[in-house]
Amino acid sequence: MAKRILHPNHTAVPLNFCRLPDGYGVVKIAVSGAAETGACGLDSYEKAKEVGREIAKHGGIITTGATTGFPMYAAMGAKDECGFSIGFSPAGSEREHVETYKLPLDYMDVVVYTGFGYSGRDLLLVRSSDAVIIGCGRIGTLNEFSVAFEDRRPIGILEGSWGTDELLKQVIEAAHRPNAKIVYDSDPKAMVERLIEMVTKEKEKTMLVYNNHDSRDPAKKAEEVIF
Repeated sequence: MAKRILHPNHTAVPLNFCRLPDGYGVVKIAVSGAAETGACGLDSYEKAKEVGREIAKHGGIITTGATTGFPMYAAMGAKDECGFSIGFSPAGSEREHVETYKLPLDYMDVVVYTGFGYSGRDLLLVRSSDAVIIGCGRIGTLNEFSVAFEDRRPIGILEGSWGTDELLKQVIEAAHRPNAKIVYDSDPKAMVERLIEMVTKEKEKTMLVYNNHDSRDPAKKAEEVIF
């Protein structure tokens, strides 16, 4: 078997991390998009890599569904800049990941084998991330968007030659649920900067106590829950 030649940046120690206030660790940004990008346009791969590069340049950790297509190219871009990449696999083991799901191990520093299939993986991916960037996608991407929307995660919808951004605008409008945590941008750098700013302000405000909007005390007042 021929020896693989790796770019030195892809195996290098991460250069910098964007630390959140008061011990919240490092900003983690999920990148959601189609594993098969045949309908996404010729520029989708380069856009994905730009997203990953900007996450790494700004000191963030990129999280993906440990899959092919748009998320994999975003992870590649992050590794180009000596970033740190975490993949959430639908499989329960490395062997199942590779042999059953036919998914790659490239460009990931850590792979979490959830064992929960695609839908369960999507839930854990979003809830393990501070913000989510939505690129060109299909039904799995819509599922990850829905989880992020319901969990009130900051969401960046990447505008491009594909139609996912326009579709999501229609979905959001039809939902009749205003959400100030959704931003649109065609520039990956600007989008990453806006999301990191949103995440940082949110963490500064909530500190270690999270006001869970679904929790209510018997008096119907907002209840604060310490995790």
